[in-house]
Amino acid sequence: MADPTPMVPVSAGAVQFGPGQPLGFMLGPCVIESRDHAVDIGLEIAAIAKRTGYPVVFKASFDKANRTSITSYRGPGLDDGLRILAEVKSRTGLPIVTDIHEPFQAARAAEVVDVLQIPAFLCRQTDLLVAAARTGRTVNVKKGQFLAPKDMRHVVAKLTEAGTRRILLTERGTTFGYNNLVVDVRSIPIMKELGHPVVIDASHGVQRPGGRGASSGGDRAFIPVLARAGVAAGADGVYIEVHDRPETALSDRDNAFPLRGLEALLAGLVRIRKAL
Repeated sequence: MADPTPMVPVSAGAVQFGPGQPLGFMLGPCVIESRDHAVDIGLEIAAIAKRTGYPVVFKASFDKANRTSITSYRGPGLDDGLRILAEVKSRTGLPIVTDIHEPFQAARAAEVVDVLQIPAFLCRQTDLLVAAARTGRTVNVKKGQFLAPKDMRHVVAKLTEAGTRRILLTERGTTFGYNNLVVDVRSIPIMKELGHPVVIDASHGVQRPGGRGASSGGDRAFIPVLARAGVAAGADGVYIEVHDRPETALSDRDNAFPLRGLEALLAGLVRIRKAL
């Protein structure tokens, strides 16, 4: 591997990802299902963070614009979704990360959230990247399922040219035939060479896109496996979609991790990080 670009920590509100920092987490449901559900699960996650001292960012999407089917639930939309995320932030004290899909959403979302997330399918969309960078918020870009990890250098170049170094890169699997993904943990040290902290998305790495025909499938049993492997490979953060009742989740139910097992999983990941 080439000599890496020197890395500095990147902030997500009060949470820091990167060298010299503890392992950070992005946790929450795939999509906002209702105001009550988002607040309740946010409070549960915040309670875990308070008990353990683990650095946690709450994640949820106001819109899932890349669902498999036109009939799939997408979320409450920009206006209602941001109001709900603002309440979650106020009630829990946690920083917030959410997806944006169109350039005009960047400035609006940046008024509320701490991290703007670029979905994997959109990681090469220049206008979206530039709009996110210009808000001054941290930008988390998920590596496209179609990209080699070294090719994320072009994504980083677009963001830095637009004026930001507050960049996180996320590994979430690579297309492996039809309706399947594979996570190559070599991508973590390769992307870290670009000089920005790297997150392992242990939920979408077990996804099977379109695997249910009209929706994506997956196998949540392997979430702990991918999370542990990613941390062992040097990931600075772990991204896990969490739900109190995964079997009823309105989006990505097969790759949502049960809330009841979350604290034990996080504790094991922190032990791996410390062992390194």
